[in-house]
Amino acid sequence: MADRATLEEAVRLQGERVRGLKQQKAGAELIEEEVAKLLKLKAQLGPDEGKQKFVLKTPKGTRDYNPRQMAVREKVFDVIISCFKRHGAEVIDTPVFELKETLTGKYGEDSKLIYDLKDQGGELLALRYDLTVPFARYLAMNKLTNIKRYHIAKVYRRDNPAMTRGRYREFYQCDFDIAGQFDPMIPDAECLKIICEILSALQLGDFVIKVNDRRILDGMFNVCGVPDSKFRTICSSVDKLDKMSWENVKNEMVEEKGLASEVADHIGAYVKQHGGVSLVEQLLQDSKLSQNKQALEGLGDLKLLFEYLTLFGIAEKASEEKLRTTETQVLVAAAQKKLLEERLKLVAELWDRGIKAELLYKKNPKLLTQLQYCEETGIPLVAIIGEQELKDGVIKLRCVASREEVDIRKENLVEEIRKRTSQYPATIC
Repeated sequence: MADRATLEEAVRLQGERVRGLKQQKAGAELIEEEVAKLLKLKAQLGPDEGKQKFVLKTPKGTRDYNPRQMAVREKVFDVIISCFKRHGAEVIDTPVFELKETLTGKYGEDSKLIYDLKDQGGELLALRYDLTVPFARYLAMNKLTNIKRYHIAKVYRRDNPAMTRGRYREFYQCDFDIAGQFDPMIPDAECLKIICEILSALQLGDFVIKVNDRRILDGMFNVCGVPDSKFRTICSSVDKLDKMSWENVKNEMVEEKGLASEVADHIGAYVKQHGGVSLVEQLLQDSKLSQNKQALEGLGDLKLLFEYLTLFGIAEKASEEKLRTTETQVLVAAAQKKLLEERLKLVAELWDRGIKAELLYKKNPKLLTQLQYCEETGIPLVAIIGEQELKDGVIKLRCVASREEVDIRKENLVEEIRKRTSQYPATIC
């Protein structure tokens, strides 16, 4: 056996290598391999009677919670559970560990982060990584086809912890699911309503809820020219946009995953956009995307979702209210081309009658562009001129907030605008 000084130096060097790999955020398997070498060297070194080796500490990626912190947690849980119960949810619980085969293969690349347990009586077990797979197993075992349930419990991930950024190996997840076959978007809208109720009740300040539909992303990849074999890996890159800049995401797609640069640019033109129902309507008019069946179905369901959210009273309230810099009551818009003269005549009439009105300074602006302008600037009403309306002697008056449209006789338009905007002068009609 090598002398103690040589072994101590080997332990020191191996310890530095392990620390360096962790700082470089090397792969978990490589780090584990080097840690095993370090432990083997320490075992050869044996105990040093002159040093105290025992240290009181929590394992990396975990923490204790004192009574004050627990009091806060209990109040938060009370708010959450009360909301779940108000919406008719049942509570379930599942074991903290599952059969390894139940968990393995369900998480893609993340499956390497599952904590394996030693063989216990002939069963290979692993700690649960989240609450979703145990829930799916629970449904299948009990042959349940419909359930509205919540589950609040700890989960475990064999990850490199970064506790200063809230990244733990042990943490709570709070799940609410409506399982079953239902008409599209009704359960989804209720889930979003629940999120809004909870976050509002906790008084955490302003918040934004992001929604997506995998069919839209897949359709987007298709029209952009992403090969089918790369859909999953490119999706993984897009998911990082909330943590990385587009330039870094594009570099990963092109340099690491072999995607053509022009294809990545096409993807970027889509994924860099943000918005609510107005973005959905814009994408529905996209000549390429609207020809893709998957994307069209996904966009149709998202539009339906926003309609239900409006009825629930939460549509696009998660965003900061725009500060209006004008007092414009109505935008004079056109539904078809070659109606500039009619727009000019109508806006002049409105001005002469004391109505605060605008129009876009383009001969033939798209209707969607005109509607988006109203949403961006907070104009509450749109007076829409169309060929049929001109024949019928009416103007279509649209409420920007509710998207309700009514035909108003031209001679009654001023009175209707005044009535609607005097009742709610700020942003709605």
